[in-house]
Amino acid sequence: MFPAADAAAHFLLNVNIRVIHVLHQPDGLRLLVRLPMPYLVADKTGPADAAGLPRPAPYTYNRMQDGEVMHYFDAAAFDAQPRGLGQLLADGLVLEVGGRPTTARVGRVRAWPASRQPPFSRLAEARRAIVAPPSALRFIDHPVGDTVVDVELFYPLDRGGGLRAYALSSTLNPGLPEQDLTANLVIDNGAGGDQPLVFRVRGLMEQPVVVSRSLWRAAWTFILEGVRHILEGTDHVLFVLCLLLGAVTFRSLAWRITGFTAGHSVTLALGFFGYVPAAAWFVPLVETGIALSIIYAGVDALMRVQRRGMTVMTALFGLLHGLGFSFVLKEILRVDQPNVWHSLLAFNIGVEAGQLAIAALVWPPLYLLAAKWPHRRRLLSGLVALPCIVIAGVWAGERAVGLAAGLQLN
Repeated sequence: MFPAADAAAHFLLNVNIRVIHVLHQPDGLRLLVRLPMPYLVADKTGPADAAGLPRPAPYTYNRMQDGEVMHYFDAAAFDAQPRGLGQLLADGLVLEVGGRPTTARVGRVRAWPASRQPPFSRLAEARRAIVAPPSALRFIDHPVGDTVVDVELFYPLDRGGGLRAYALSSTLNPGLPEQDLTANLVIDNGAGGDQPLVFRVRGLMEQPVVVSRSLWRAAWTFILEGVRHILEGTDHVLFVLCLLLGAVTFRSLAWRITGFTAGHSVTLALGFFGYVPAAAWFVPLVETGIALSIIYAGVDALMRVQRRGMTVMTALFGLLHGLGFSFVLKEILRVDQPNVWHSLLAFNIGVEAGQLAIAALVWPPLYLLAAKWPHRRRLLSGLVALPCIVIAGVWAGERAVGLAAGLQLN
């Protein structure tokens, strides 16, 4: 017997981006939402039957394949009652105005294979997708994990067109692996010809996200994402750490940070907009280069010698790390998204803020310790730099294997 939670673990999750368009109307807010289907149904399977198959979740059917339960989209059930699938979203998406929740009415609902989903980044694209002929949506024997759902929700309000702020949260918790990495884009399109603002948050949106017509508040969500990325990116943290160890004076520290910032700012934009090779070998090449940059910075930290040209070297290494940042940003923001330059700049500012936070936390005590015990500064550097070099060496070997595989596919 498989409990429902265990059955949910067998749902594939090949798409983990949710997009919410909000349109202000005189009588309320209209939302056009695209999300992966598993977020709606993965936690709604029932106990297993005698054959070992759990009771299907709504709008799905199960099949045993290679000893594992696979979940498929039930097109017939969807055709019979499409709004029922949308109601699952309406029940789990909470919109609050002034701290008071509002009940949604479900409009049109569409379902797509992830490989054939129409564009949804802009409001006009979302509108076209939600009114697509239902006959175009028929597909059978398609995994739930490769299915996305578009839902139209309407929240009646007295002053929808003049609303300046509201909060969105979600009670949907499908219990899927890596669901905390879900990228949520809330695009507030305002009323009429207002400039769209993009808000970004990671995870299940359990905590309310305050959405307003404030460009600063929208940019802040991307600044936080930039800070989070560099602090959670172990390879970037190790490089910055070794970079700080090699800075003997505050002036050298400032020049190193400046070089790294200049480098990653350039390639973050170039990589995001696609001005880089698309071959299979390119990403592992960049990742291998990032690992080698840690080794170089670690060796430089051990030598503790003021060398000319280190600013240029850090700028060159910054080019590599900026490409790494761009790979992440492309997963959470599309090039054709509204206000893409604002979001890109805010993300880059967040990366820089995270880097400066590491420097402010680490370099002053290292400098003071080195000043107090100058004859032991090499030992202090070695205690930090050597483990970084070893870890980066392992990464370089692993990533070189991926690079070789990518070159064979080319």
